[in-house]
Amino acid sequence: QVQLVESGGGLVQAGTSLSLSCAISAPTFIWSGMAWFRHAPGGKELEFVAGVGWRDGTTYYLDSVKGRFTISRDNAKTMVYLQMNSLKPEDTAVYYCAATLQTLVGYNWLNHRNYDSWGQGTQVTVSS
Repeated sequence: QVQLVESGGGLVQAGTSLSLSCAISAPTFIWSGMAWFRHAPGGKELEFVAGVGWRDGTTYYLDSVKGRFTISRDNAKTMVYLQMNSLKPEDTAVYYCAATLQTLVGYNWLNHRNYDSWGQGTQVTVSS
C-alpha cells in the first residue's frame, strides 16, 4: 500500500518562508504526477496548490501562489517538496500531498478526484 507522508508544517509569521516535504513509500514509476492541495479553515473547499509531472517535471500552479511557491521532486529520493515564500495569513491551511496515475493537463490538475493516493496532511499557520 502506497503511503504519502508530509512533514515541515508549522507556525510562521507573514512574509517568511516554509518548506514542506512529502515522502513516498512505494516505487514511483507507477505515478504520473504529484501535487499539493490545501484545506483552509472556515468551511472552505479543498484547493489545489501546485502539481508536478513525475517523469518530465512539468509544473502547474494555483494563480494565487505563482511566484511565491515552488514545487519540485527528487526521483531518486522519492520525495516531493513545496517551497513557500512570502507567506500570507490566507495561506493558513492543512496541506496535503497527493499522487495521480493520470497524465494531467491544465485545469485537470485542480480536480481532487483525479488523484489516487493522499497523505494525512500537515498544518501550516501564518500569523499576521
